[in-house]
Amino acid sequence: MTDIIAGHIEFAASHAVVWGFIIIFIFMTIESSFIPFPSEVVMIPAGFLAYRGALTTGIPWLDLVLAVFFGLLGSLAGAYVNYYLSVWLGRPFLHKYGRYFFLSEEHLDRAEEIFRKYGDIATFVCRLLPAIRQLISIPAGLSRMPLGRFTLFTGLGAGIWTAILAGIGWYLAHLAGDMSYLDMVHKGKDMIADHYIWIILFLAVVIVAYIMVHKFVMKPDAKTE
Repeated sequence: MTDIIAGHIEFAASHAVVWGFIIIFIFMTIESSFIPFPSEVVMIPAGFLAYRGALTTGIPWLDLVLAVFFGLLGSLAGAYVNYYLSVWLGRPFLHKYGRYFFLSEEHLDRAEEIFRKYGDIATFVCRLLPAIRQLISIPAGLSRMPLGRFTLFTGLGAGIWTAILAGIGWYLAHLAGDMSYLDMVHKGKDMIADHYIWIILFLAVVIVAYIMVHKFVMKPDAKTE
């Protein structure tokens, strides 16, 4: 599936000089919504093209920053789609008709279970995990998570993920003068798989820090009441 999608996006990338950031925004919006779509096929090539000065401004570092920025905006837009669909349609509708929107009941229940267990921080953590990345916005909407907190946690997670992918593309462009679109995507995915343990360790530290802050800092000591 990734190869098929990558082929279509490669055609879109041929217009990157004029439409690059709009293309990034549109495809990352799709990726972050309920439609199955790999972000690797968008942001890794974006970083690669930025290094080569092949995006809109022609200034490598600026193109990289703008690619991450528009990737983040697209991720937030797609997350808002899932959030508001959940708010407006509700759990019964999603369970009954979700399969028509690529949302299986099993995946929805799993996302809700994670959100109930970990709370708001799940919207940040899951943005850095495969399979559940898009779905975590749905239980956030169903539980009416405050929009400001939803935007903050989703934006932090999505921002880190888009920056990682664009950084990989930048690194690959530094190593090789040129490579095919599919090679670029596959090499990037291999790098992620080889180093995913560091993302897991980072998330573990974030979760522990979040729990400690909530337990000892944000909650008043019952003994002082």
